[in-house]
Amino acid sequence: MYLGLDIGTSSVKGLLQSEDGKVVASHSVELAISRPIEGYSEQNPQDWINATDTIMSSLEDKAGHHLSQLLGIGLSGQMHGLVALDKADKILRPAILWNDARCERQARMLDTEYPEFRKIGGSAVMAGFTAPKAVWMSHYEAELFNRIKTILLPKDYVRFWLTGEKISDMSDASGTLWLDVEKRKYSEQLLGYCGLDISQMPGLREGSQPAGTLRKKLAEKWGITAPVVVSGAGDNAASACGLGVVCPGDAFLSLGTSGVIFSVTDKFLPSAENGVHAFCHAFLDVWHQMGVVLSATDSLNWLSEITGHSIASLATAASTIQDKHSSLMFHPYLSGERTPLNDANARAGFIGLARIHTHAEMAYAVLEGVSYAMAECADVLAKTGQRPNSLIAVGGGSKNHQWLQLMADTTGLKIHLPMEGEFGGALGAARLGAIASGASLTDILTKPNIKHIFHPRIDYCGFHNEKRNRWRATYNAIKSLQSRKY
Repeated sequence: MYLGLDIGTSSVKGLLQSEDGKVVASHSVELAISRPIEGYSEQNPQDWINATDTIMSSLEDKAGHHLSQLLGIGLSGQMHGLVALDKADKILRPAILWNDARCERQARMLDTEYPEFRKIGGSAVMAGFTAPKAVWMSHYEAELFNRIKTILLPKDYVRFWLTGEKISDMSDASGTLWLDVEKRKYSEQLLGYCGLDISQMPGLREGSQPAGTLRKKLAEKWGITAPVVVSGAGDNAASACGLGVVCPGDAFLSLGTSGVIFSVTDKFLPSAENGVHAFCHAFLDVWHQMGVVLSATDSLNWLSEITGHSIASLATAASTIQDKHSSLMFHPYLSGERTPLNDANARAGFIGLARIHTHAEMAYAVLEGVSYAMAECADVLAKTGQRPNSLIAVGGGSKNHQWLQLMADTTGLKIHLPMEGEFGGALGAARLGAIASGASLTDILTKPNIKHIFHPRIDYCGFHNEKRNRWRATYNAIKSLQSRKY
């Protein structure tokens, strides 16, 4: 048996998988996010521990004796979060999450003054990354910053609780901007720019390698008899493993809270000037590029909240709108934007809103606007010579076929929709747990069966290209008016 634990932003999910790849049991626990000030986003790391403990108890009830046969645990986790521990390994403050915008000024400073971040770290310095969060602490919480003994990422704090060892992996550590991504080791230079050193960092492993063993006390508590190795990766790399997206040229589209185009490469290919992330994958000598849109399904969630219409009813309403009959436009920058803008101060808005427009037109504009933002990601990936031929679609938004067709028409790429099943970070984590326990990569990292392929429609591609040009131009015209400082 192998267990995948996905330490997400809105929930922690556990998935128990048998050696033949079947899902035996699963359970999830919702998480709360604290936003004490506009632009802030925090969680209490103890909540991740409590949720994981609850999940293990539930799986013990659901799976019975199967859990006792557990051999490997894989971890997937929300990236970029900062968990600061003192010399007694006590949490110094709530974790600052990936979607926190407070350190925009510090991010700009690091990006401007130290170009090595882009060359060595593989990305422009953005407010969501870990490095500027640490600099923010040094400026505004200096007493706490000076007490930092160790900085961990969210899933690695859970690993610390599970194993007693402070270890991270190459894929997740890439998102700190303290890693020399090409050489797959910490950069003393980049750490030094943030007032830190290697002694404050956890050890490093590949995501597919053993990285700790389950503590005896916890194994006994959960009725587990065999030694259990622990491994894991950042959420996007783990999701790629769940989809079998592990070879150069493979790619997927994730439509979750955020939107991601993830493309596998056989070398380190930074393109920071285009807002592209170049990170390590979960395996030695494999990397990946990512274009990231911060508010994908979250844009639809927001519209649901302010209109009082359910997400399902909004999707139904949007389906009544014909692609070429809607002039309304939407910029999906509810939490700023990463690729290609790298602008924490970017703001969302409807363009062309009139009295006659209903929630149906607004819902369609949201779907279209997110699709345009994803198309911008595909375009900047193409500038690196790594434009994929097709994308496997996953995430909650992939259930909306109209949206997937829009994605095909706006990106110009074939969109593959898998058969019903589990393909998220938890499955990928379980697969990594199996590999770390000795299972074969080729046997484990299979691709899903495809239910449907959405092909780009040539006449619609031309229409959307022209409209996207206007969509982009309107943002450029009004962005200075929407600037907001935290």
